[in-house]
Parts: sequence; C-alpha cells; structure tokens
Amino acid sequence: MSGPKFHGNTPGMNPNAHKFIDGFSCKQAMEASLTCLTDNNYESKEVRILMVGLDAAGKTTILYQLKLDEPVTTIPTIGFNVETVEYKNISFTVWDIGGQDKIRVLWRLYYQETQGLIFVVDSSDRNRVAEAKNELFRLLAEDELQDAVLLIFANKQDLPNAMSTAELSDRLGLHSLKGRNWYIQATCALKGKGLYEGLEWLSQQIREQQIKFT
Repeated sequence: MSGPKFHGNTPGMNPNAHKFIDGFSCKQAMEASLTCLTDNNYESKEVRILMVGLDAAGKTTILYQLKLDEPVTTIPTIGFNVETVEYKNISFTVWDIGGQDKIRVLWRLYYQETQGLIFVVDSSDRNRVAEAKNELFRLLAEDELQDAVLLIFANKQDLPNAMSTAELSDRLGLHSLKGRNWYIQATCALKGKGLYEGLEWLSQQIREQQIKFT
C-alpha cells in the first residue's frame, strides 16, 4: 500500500445498499467489532522510530511535545535525543537525530531495526524543499529501511506561507513512491496539533503488521 487512500463509493454500486442494524450498517458493525477485539487483545509492543529531517524542521520540539505534552525550549541537536513515548499499548522509542548537513552522514548508524520513519519538514521553508526531498529519497533507498513505514510531519503549519499537505506531497514526490506505506500529517509542534493523529496512523500500521505476521 503506497500513500494515503481516499475512499468513495465504488462505481456501479448503490451507496445505500448496506443493511442496517440498530442504526449501524453491517460494515460499521464489523469494523467496530474488529477495533474492539484489536484494542483488547493487542499486546504491549516496543517499536523503534527514527525521526529525521533537515535542521530547524522542529524534530526535537515534536519529540518533547509528545513526551511531556508541552513545548520546551530547544537548541540544535548535535548527535541525538532519545525518549520513550507511550501510546495505545505501544511503547515508541523515538530517536531524534540532528539534521545539520555535516552530521547527516551519521543517520545510517541508527537505521538498524527501525520500524517507523518520521521525516519532519518545515512546511514554511519553500527554499529547502528540494534539499529535503533529496535527503528523504536517499533514506528510502537504504536497505535497512525498506520495511519501515513512513510518516511525514508537515510541520510549522502556523507560519505564514506554509505549504499544505497536498502541495508538500507533490513537491516531495511522495506519489511516485512504489511499495512504500506512507502518510503525511499537517502539524504545529509548538501547539501539539496533528502529532497524535500521526501517532494514531503509526500505531495502526504496527497493529496491522503484527496481525499480518502472526
């Protein structure tokens, strides 16, 4: 599955064809039952997340907003920060790696056993989108990251001239990705907006992977 999917009515089908049970369609009832079963039976799991992106994209602010649920003052990361974020029976170990040009060569030291890749983009910095795209595609070409699901945080949506997720998807070339499960989420790290929606998508992907391989 590559990229976000948008569901509509299947051509030639009556959209009112579902039977209803107590106000819910059969499809809705089945989905609700499956969600309940997954939530109740899903064992706590540890997941390794690598969070990267260009310098000043807001990675460290995102990390500590998720960890502490409040904005913190940050300085450019030289090296890495690592924190555990608990969400819906999943323990995300998030590695936030510095994004300065000279230390991006060190990203590869953290690839091993990565299950989820969060790539953070400053959506207001139109001058560096091409640079961000190059770094993203370099990452996706790495063998050790072939099975990692990809979450893009289109950060700094509160700033003037911020690109929408649709525009950023196009400029990053996300729709050209083949065989890569990806999702793009608009965020404002300082206010915590959009971050948990991204984690929700990640947690769902991890659940589906566990079901697939068990």
